Amino acid sequence: MNNNNTADQPAIIRKVTLRIIPFVFLLYIVSYLDRANIGYAALQMNKELALTSEAFGFISGIFFIGYFLFEVPSNVMLNKYGARVWIARILVTWGLLAAATAFAENATQLYVLRFLLGVAEAGFFPGIIVYLTYWFRSKELATTVALFTAAIPVSYIIGAPLSTWIMDNVAWLGWSGWRWMLFLEGIPAVLLGIACFCYLTDRPEQAKWLKPEEKAWLIAELEQDRQSRKNVRHLNVLQTMANPKVLYLAVIYFIYQCGSLGIGYWMPQIIKGFSENLSHTQIGLIAMLPYIVATVAMVIWSRRSDRRGERKLHSAIPLCFAALGLLGAGTLQDPVVAMAMICLSLSGLYAFKSPFWALPTLFLSRSTAAVSIAVINSIGNLGGFVGPSLVGLVKGQSQSAATGLLFLSSLLVVAFLMTLFMRLNHPEAANSAAVAGRQTG
Repeated sequence: MNNNNTADQPAIIRKVTLRIIPFVFLLYIVSYLDRANIGYAALQMNKELALTSEAFGFISGIFFIGYFLFEVPSNVMLNKYGARVWIARILVTWGLLAAATAFAENATQLYVLRFLLGVAEAGFFPGIIVYLTYWFRSKELATTVALFTAAIPVSYIIGAPLSTWIMDNVAWLGWSGWRWMLFLEGIPAVLLGIACFCYLTDRPEQAKWLKPEEKAWLIAELEQDRQSRKNVRHLNVLQTMANPKVLYLAVIYFIYQCGSLGIGYWMPQIIKGFSENLSHTQIGLIAMLPYIVATVAMVIWSRRSDRRGERKLHSAIPLCFAALGLLGAGTLQDPVVAMAMICLSLSGLYAFKSPFWALPTLFLSRSTAAVSIAVINSIGNLGGFVGPSLVGLVKGQSQSAATGLLFLSSLLVVAFLMTLFMRLNHPEAANSAAVAGRQTG
């Protein structure tokens, strides 16, 4: 095949997309299901185990301490052993620990198990993001990442009714519904880990499912894409961890995660506060709505970012809307209006993700961006500890989650301003020009 002939380009990209994205999408659904289902378990678990709001907030957040400590080492191992082997290992160990959480008898055991779950899952998200850069060019990256990370809201769409239905309808062997829910939802990760080992291909060079001419075209395109980014830098691990731009993005992501996971873990209890007459299943069905809206918004916004070749504003603007949504959810009393504000907030929070994760590739080489993504994600995910813990602390003191939502809203305003005014030494303009040249050439 002539590499200058792009007649088969859409077919090859579509083939790669269909081979990779549905599978990693499924993996990420299970990932978020196993980390977020603790929010639904709380509807029964907190009373059964006599957990305070502060204790539940800590249980929700301690996952991210383990995640933080082992994120970068895990990503180094992924580069050493390959995505297929390491992601399979991650899946199997987190599935076993997620299922083991069902056996917890007190807060201390939940602290330990949730911490270990974070350790087991560390490296999964940045590993997949890096893996996608092995297969897709810069101009496709935001849309590709959006298709992958859309699994997050979809996991809530699936997980909300599934988790609450299990809790209401499964009580075998004298076990409470929340225990069965945690146990049953942990098993798919183990099975998918085995499937991952058999299914994933580490690099295009190893893809037996591509024809030789397709493989040659893809490898040449990826190399051309790498060479077109003239402003990137290559740094070692320590230099990457100390890079001011990387740390700046990590702070933005930390603040973002405070808001995103603060509302995510507490949403079932926020909805329950609308009416004491809601069943667990009804709470789950209501919780689906914001994530359906957020999924649509996320994909549309990411496509717009790719089409325009612009990342910074497409990262900043959603944070502004997310802050406004949390402000409305915390101040408006009408349940319908409050849910509309939660829909707005989650739409902004999820639309932010894909353009943001394209930012490191604008000023760092592909291999360095791999480490930077792990650094940003590990530091940023500490917000997953702080956000739920703060909401739990505020709720415990005020008996209302509204004050916590207002605090999270103010944090997102800070993240919006930081993103809006960050400077990348203008590599984005060069990258955008290169993207436009390839799209029109």
